[in-house]
Amino acid sequence: MIIDGRALAQTIREKIKQRVSALPSSPGLAVILVGADPASHTYVSIKQKACEEVGIHFEKYLYFETELEETIINKIHELNARKDINGILVQLPLPNQDADRVIVEIDPKKDVDGFHTDNISKLKLGEPALAPAVALGILKLIDSTNEPLSGKTATIISSERFAEPIVALLRERGVVSHVCPEEHSDTKEHATQSDILIVAEGHPNFVTGDMVKQGAIVIDVGTTKVDGKLIGDVDRASVEMVAGFITPVPGGVGPMTVAMLLENVMKARSLQT
Repeated sequence: MIIDGRALAQTIREKIKQRVSALPSSPGLAVILVGADPASHTYVSIKQKACEEVGIHFEKYLYFETELEETIINKIHELNARKDINGILVQLPLPNQDADRVIVEIDPKKDVDGFHTDNISKLKLGEPALAPAVALGILKLIDSTNEPLSGKTATIISSERFAEPIVALLRERGVVSHVCPEEHSDTKEHATQSDILIVAEGHPNFVTGDMVKQGAIVIDVGTTKVDGKLIGDVDRASVEMVAGFITPVPGGVGPMTVAMLLENVMKARSLQT
């Protein structure tokens, strides 16, 4: 069964639009965009369009790739102090600046990307926090299958850093996770035994049918452009024969990540009132 991320995201966006319309004032999101990377500009445009669609106020701050970190940090401090801005997002990757140094300056209650160390630490401890939108989107996609999750196992083929919040969110559902970068010798062994398989390596068609447990939920986070076409990390042709559920590329994790960013802006607003 194909998990339709676009349809699920649209349902979430409609609900957010209704919630925004009932508020006395619009929530606000500020995005800092550094450099001229075409993909980053495209992603920010998608986020801006989504905000405008649901009624969230959107501000964009553009900087050259050579901009000093201090200038960006000063802007973050200014946005931290504004009551009409509920969410702050620094579009990653940064071209030359230290992302960790920049992001730690965001007020954790306004960190709608969920990358601040305070939010990651709280999430790992099971405390309320703003979680990364991509991790929340993945969890919503898994939940949409209506499969019972408690007692199940998951393999996440990705970096430890990317997997951390997903592991924490799955733990809350009673799922035990293994994190395996693609080059690990035991990655295939873990994958074939897991009820849930999440892959985010940017390696087109890396996961094939012989790596997937019969009936598993497969979440494909990877997107790579090959001959002008977006290709996921999962070889759909072989995996569809084995998996119980699979997300498409495009139309799976991407739309859900944007929807959950909007959800995080709403959550951030509630944390600040």
